[in-house]
Amino acid sequence: MRLFPIYTWTKGIRNFDHRRRKFSNQPWAQGVILLACVVVAMLLANLPFTKELYRSVLETKFSLFFKVPGGKDVMFPRGMTIESFINDILMTIFFFTVGLEIRREMKNGELSSVKKALMPVIAALGGVVAPAVIFTVVNHGTAASSGWGIPTATDIAFAVGILSILGDKVPVSLKVFLTALAIADDLIAILVVALFYGGSINFGLLSIAIALIVLIFIMNRLGEKRGWYYFIPAMAIWALFYYAGIHSTMSGVVMAFLVPMTPRYNEAYYRRKRIQYINRLNEYNGIASTSSEFPNGPQRHCLRRMAVISKGSIPMSYRLEHAMGPWVNFLIMPLFALANAGVEIPDVSYFNVFHTDPALGGVSMGIFLGLLVGKPLGISLASFIAVKLKAGEMPARASWKMLIAVACLGGIGFTMSIFVDTLSFGDQAPEIMAKLRDMGKVAVLMGSLCAGLLGSLLITIVNKFEKN
Repeated sequence: MRLFPIYTWTKGIRNFDHRRRKFSNQPWAQGVILLACVVVAMLLANLPFTKELYRSVLETKFSLFFKVPGGKDVMFPRGMTIESFINDILMTIFFFTVGLEIRREMKNGELSSVKKALMPVIAALGGVVAPAVIFTVVNHGTAASSGWGIPTATDIAFAVGILSILGDKVPVSLKVFLTALAIADDLIAILVVALFYGGSINFGLLSIAIALIVLIFIMNRLGEKRGWYYFIPAMAIWALFYYAGIHSTMSGVVMAFLVPMTPRYNEAYYRRKRIQYINRLNEYNGIASTSSEFPNGPQRHCLRRMAVISKGSIPMSYRLEHAMGPWVNFLIMPLFALANAGVEIPDVSYFNVFHTDPALGGVSMGIFLGLLVGKPLGISLASFIAVKLKAGEMPARASWKMLIAVACLGGIGFTMSIFVDTLSFGDQAPEIMAKLRDMGKVAVLMGSLCAGLLGSLLITIVNKFEKN
């Protein structure tokens, strides 16, 4: 039997890795994976031979169990399931990276100055208020009324992914505008979750968490740059939020604004040490007491020190955002989609988004109209008012027709909308709550799909019209 040469295997691995990297670097890659996970989740939740297994896996409980000799046994965290692990722990990492991105944009990007930030922030506010108003009008006084926050968010991955597919049909200034709008929208959505979708608050635990946050802030101001001094308190703050009634994912946002944005070593120190260790590498080359191969023992020490100093010359916030980005985009978000987009649909009435019930209200209608009509209407009106009042500037080389078309993509809610949907309706009976959540998720998927198709169609039409 002929054995495969080793280079055949390594060549295949290299080619696979090259294709993986090329795919993951595409701006639409995350959206494609999320969409695939939504389809898989819907199939798993509805096929007769997988739906029971799908639910049982998500409802599997697990916790850390500590047996204290002569004392009370401790279980942490209590009541944790696979689904809540994804929504309460993994999504904390997602919110942490969102917070890092918002903070970076506030310091150096599209939200770094009042002039840059005002237009997308005002547009984002309009895109939050209009869907909330539409949902409230449709569902006022019904069991669904607490879900007003569901249609208020924009999914930046899908929206920017569609813009990248459309290519040069959209002016670059409008792509930047929608990206900044989605970032501001994320910040508003975070505030909505923190203020309106927590549980009953344990003020004792919350006070301890606030005291710990203040200590970390002071530590930051005193110049502490080592990661463990932030990681360990971050876990404590998560636990305090989890049991205090503040949604635990908000601890990720808080920590994102506390980690240092300045490097441990400045430029002058880095350059001086780099030259010093390069000179030492040359001095230690081929010394008699060590191996003649590079690197020998002293040279390995120099290289390790150079690596430590190079790492410390990049701010912790940028290192974390760069390191965690791929994990969030290609693992955490797909897992979130698999866990939350799987809606069991007992009958076709779930797809009738215009169905209303005197008791349950019209949760599907409110979400669908909020995403498809409310988001573009709110974004466009708020932008128009901002320009007329000279509070903001129209994006360069962009027309109002194209801005309205791009605003339709703001109705792609998906990730944050489904997340808010999982937090809503907590004051209802379990069977009512489950039905409202499932109907809400279906409406989010349908509204986001229609918003994406409508935005893409309008952008194509406006582009052809303006070229002629």
